Amino acid sequence: MKANSLTSSLPLQFPSPIKLPPPSTGIRFPSSLTPKAISISTPNTHRISINKNDDDDDSIAAFWDYQFLFISQRTETENPAVLRLVDGAIPSDFPSGTYYLTGPGMFSDDHGSTVHPLDGHGYLRAFVFEKDHEVTFMAKYVKTEAKMEEHDPETDRWRFTHRGPFSVLKGGKKLGNTKVMKNVANTSVLRWGGRLLCLWEGGDPYEIRAEDLDTVGKFCAFHGGDDHDSPSRGGGYDGGFWRFAAELLKPVLYGVFKMPPKRLLSHYKVDAQRNRLLVMSCNAEDMLLPTSHFTFYEFDSNFKLLQKKDMVIDDHLMIHDWAFTDNHYILFANRIKLDVIGAMSAISGISPMISALSVNTNKSTSPIYLIPRFGEDSKKDDWKETIVEVPSRLWLLHVGNAFETIHEDGTLDFEIHASSCSYQWFNFKKLFGYNWQTGKLDPSVMNPNETKSKQFPHLVKVSISLSKNGKCEKCSVEPLNQWPKSSDFPVINPKFSGLKHNYLYAATSSGNRRSLPSFPFDMIVKLDTVTNTVRTWFAGNRRFVGEPVFVPKGDKEDDGYLLVVEYAVSIQRCYLIILEAQRFGEADGVVARFEVPKHLNFPIGFHGFWAANT
Repeated sequence: MKANSLTSSLPLQFPSPIKLPPPSTGIRFPSSLTPKAISISTPNTHRISINKNDDDDDSIAAFWDYQFLFISQRTETENPAVLRLVDGAIPSDFPSGTYYLTGPGMFSDDHGSTVHPLDGHGYLRAFVFEKDHEVTFMAKYVKTEAKMEEHDPETDRWRFTHRGPFSVLKGGKKLGNTKVMKNVANTSVLRWGGRLLCLWEGGDPYEIRAEDLDTVGKFCAFHGGDDHDSPSRGGGYDGGFWRFAAELLKPVLYGVFKMPPKRLLSHYKVDAQRNRLLVMSCNAEDMLLPTSHFTFYEFDSNFKLLQKKDMVIDDHLMIHDWAFTDNHYILFANRIKLDVIGAMSAISGISPMISALSVNTNKSTSPIYLIPRFGEDSKKDDWKETIVEVPSRLWLLHVGNAFETIHEDGTLDFEIHASSCSYQWFNFKKLFGYNWQTGKLDPSVMNPNETKSKQFPHLVKVSISLSKNGKCEKCSVEPLNQWPKSSDFPVINPKFSGLKHNYLYAATSSGNRRSLPSFPFDMIVKLDTVTNTVRTWFAGNRRFVGEPVFVPKGDKEDDGYLLVVEYAVSIQRCYLIILEAQRFGEADGVVARFEVPKHLNFPIGFHGFWAANT
């Protein structure tokens, strides 16, 4: 269903310093459509009208709509900006607090280099809900070491020197450039124990001052003081050839490439029942070796370490997101392998460092590891994980939630709701359609044709049944609520994390746009997993959405609101949307819409966090 929204206009605007090339699909641009260099922070220079009913024009508009989601924003807020209410009103029972959204903000420098969206400098946005029902907005770059080196604050000019894992610098040094692990703190955000943190996949988080979003510095408390060479439980890592190989790699990775010994994952978990923060790390050398060393940490609300567990898996794996239940950690083992030719090319600076890895399709199943959280002393070699082979190649993207049911006879059932894609669709070198050789973003890569529709990201339910002896009796994978649309970023009411839940929300695609049928997303979907029903909210034509965030207000699971940012690329505006969860999909389900000032319009975000005032 389409909720009330602003009337969508069709002009495509090209403001002015990044010059984007025409699409690689062979479409020839009319001279009137040749864009000027793009920069959000400068005024528009002209406006183009496009007839949405014309297939050729729609292809052109689709290409540029996609580019506008990934253009740099150089402007930061000096003072909080009050957002203009353009629709509805904030409900009287809406909690006071802050919605944080992080993601990349800088993709092109002033010397000809562009970077992959995953390598874009972290740009933190904050929407503050005051008690007087006013919403203010702040946005600043995370002042990482790389940002401080690559940006001159006096001239406001950028020169990329770190290529990052997914990029190659055209305007910078290639051969011998060991500045690879560019910690951009752009992936997720967390407020915990009185601290605001921006996280990245390959290094320590950065602490941010909540009142003005200024950067405090690196936050190293998650695994500070770890003995990186301490023996670990499980696997064959403690000796033999791969232990020897790891020892040879460490001086190169830690010293030459300056990679941190522990690679903290950007996805954390909050156990609301125990008021605990759960985080996870792996070793840097695991990226290149067929063995994976994982460490789980649990902290109380004051960042006191309550427990730590190490484990080693004899497989070459990449973990981006993971899950937990009341008594278990759950790892979805995405299989990868070393690409020797790609590694040589990457080290020489000819291709991105990620070229050293590729998806491993040698096996037709995907393992899931069920790891006990409690009950054993982690210093003893007496706890065992359960390995379940999923009967498909299931590349996990993001987890909505997982829960377990313990039966009186000692059997155990697990249910996991997540977004996944096929191994055939996932490609390290083409994520977001970025072509490192040309610097182009090709939306067709993210929009496979109908014959490949089962390969793109979608919502799944994984069901596992274990006998009382821990043996897998059943494992199945099916579309969640039989929802067939391309979807990602599943979320639930955070109070129910790790527990049985009934409702799940996600960003999804309506499929209405012929040229962009799968991504970017233009709808939010609510799935009732008990009644097996689906409700949707559609943002509108040429309007896209990111990850929704649930804001609880009562004790019932769907008693609350959803926050989501709408990117109206046709008019170059960002809107903050408030949806009521219990009236989701109804005509009055949108309760308020706020407009971000145009000069602060921002590129697409990755992950967000709602922090209620206490």
